[in-house]
Order: sequence, then C-alpha cells, then structure tokens
Amino acid sequence: MAQNNGAAERRSEAASGWMLISPTFIYAVLLLAAPLLAVLFYALTLKETGGFSFGNFWEVWTKPIYQKLMGRSLTVSLSVTVVTVLLAYPVAYFVSFHVHPSKKSLWLFLITIPFWTSYLIRVFLWKVILGYNGVINSGLMSIGIIDEPLQAINYNVQAMILTLAHAYAPFAILPIFVSLEKIDRSLLEAGQDLGESRWLTFLRVTLPLSMAGVIAAVLIVFIPTVGDYVTPDLIGGGKLPMIANMIEVTMLKQNDRHMGSAIAMTAMLIVAVVSLVFLFLNKRFLRGAK
Repeated sequence: MAQNNGAAERRSEAASGWMLISPTFIYAVLLLAAPLLAVLFYALTLKETGGFSFGNFWEVWTKPIYQKLMGRSLTVSLSVTVVTVLLAYPVAYFVSFHVHPSKKSLWLFLITIPFWTSYLIRVFLWKVILGYNGVINSGLMSIGIIDEPLQAINYNVQAMILTLAHAYAPFAILPIFVSLEKIDRSLLEAGQDLGESRWLTFLRVTLPLSMAGVIAAVLIVFIPTVGDYVTPDLIGGGKLPMIANMIEVTMLKQNDRHMGSAIAMTAMLIVAVVSLVFLFLNKRFLRGAK
C-alpha cells in the first residue's frame, strides 16, 4: 500500500514538473524547432516539382560559387574569433585581477556601452571611419601625410574583420571575465609560493581554469559571424559577399526558398561540425593540462 502511495506521489510530482515546463517547451518548439523543420522541408524538396530530393544539397556541395563563399565565411569568422578573443582576454584579465572590486561594476558598465546602439549603426560608423572619404583618410590628408585617399583600408576582408571584432568584443569579454572571477586566488598564490613565475602560473593555472569562458567566447563570436550579411554589404561594399548574402539573394531576390534553405542548412551543419571539433580539441587540451 505504501509503495502504491509512493508511486502515486512520484507520478504526481512528475506531472507537476511537466506542467511547469510545458509552456516553455511548447514556446521553444514553436519558435525554434518548427522553423528549422520548415527550412529542412524546403531544402529537401525541388522548386520545380515539389518532390523529395537531395538535389539542392548536391548543388550546394558541388558548385564552386557556394564552396568559395562558404570558405570565405569560415575564414573571416575564424579570423574574427581569434582577433576578438585575443584582444578580449587581456581586458577581462585586467578587470578581474587588477581592478578594485568596488569599481568592477563600473568597468563592466563601460564595456557594455556599445550595446546602447544598434548593430547596424555600429557597422555603419566603421564605414564612415574607414571609407574613401572617411575620418581616417580625411584626417591624414588634412595634415599632409597622404595626397590621396587610401584604398587599402576599406572594402576588404581586413576592414570586415576589424568591424566584426569591435562589434562582438563585449560578447567575448564578459564570459571570460566571469570564468576568471570564479578562479580561487589561493591557487595562484600557492603556485607562486612553490617558485613558479607569474607567466608559468598563468599558463598552468589561470588559463586552464578560464578555458570555459574562452570556449563560450569563441562560440558566441564564431557562430553568428559566419551568418553575418550586414558587414559584407556595408564594409565590403558588396564586393566580398559571404554565405549569408547568398542566402539572402537566393531567398528574397531569386525567390528560391528551396535552394536558399539548402544553403542555410549546409552552413548550419558546417558550423556545428567546426564547433564540435573545437570543443573536442579543447577537452583534449584540458585533459593534457591536468
């Protein structure tokens, strides 16, 4: 009898738990799973006949234009990720270890100031700075350093990387800062008491313990920059399109949802594979550090 009562109580608790999470679960399915299934459906059907086929994926995987755009997108995204994380880590380290606790909130507040304006405005401002008649060229010409505007600072991959690195810097700084804040300072003191230099203590203690934040920063920067299409249009001048620009053109201008969905699903798959490879390598790194 007691066992039956216990089982009934567990079923009641399970039902209550499902009741609590069901609104969130249904919301997530409607806003995430349903659109993905719709995109997958379009990708697996032909525009002409509506029949099931892998032809769209085969064209995406074999056509040189898609391979070139995907390669450029991955190259730009990986470059932006490396630059952003390398620049974000010292900032997060300084705020965590060298700023007085009472002033850390002020520093974090200052770091988030770029969020006060929209992403589009920030990108457009870089176009104003790097443009042919922009701030840099006008300033250099006004003081006589150059006679004509520099063309090497705009409408190229380097300008896109600079713009994206600035736009996503706060996203990289914050998770690294959180991971650094969780490190027990006594471990660092113990390492130095055992004769380790500050640099070796950083490499053997601080860096491995903060890798969770670094991983988060890498994924937060890498994943969205692969699908960025505003920066190539404004900073690249439309001359250096990425895979997201091709998706936009295919979907909206060519009105080919089937091919556009296949391109989008392929990009999602490649990003997922690259992210999983990075997580695997990071796990090996942490295992080797131990």
